[in-house]
Amino acid sequence: MNKFTLKIDGMMCGMCEAHICDTIRKAVPSAKKVSASRSKKEASFLSEEAVDTGSLKAAIDATGYTCQGITSAPYEKKGLFKWK
Repeated sequence: MNKFTLKIDGMMCGMCEAHICDTIRKAVPSAKKVSASRSKKEASFLSEEAVDTGSLKAAIDATGYTCQGITSAPYEKKGLFKWK
């Protein structure tokens, strides 16, 4: 599982955040835990599948917001217990 973080410019309100989340869900059907923050100027989501970052950036840019970059990092679910 990977966590993808997008730097996005142009979000001003809660509706902007919702619009970005909807765009991510449409562009990446396997996206889970999609969230956006106008104060941090970023959005993030989890995905087990490979993501075409070029088409995701194009989808965000087509909405009128500016995607300034996408980063990906391995994600490990955090819990109270670690089983070995």
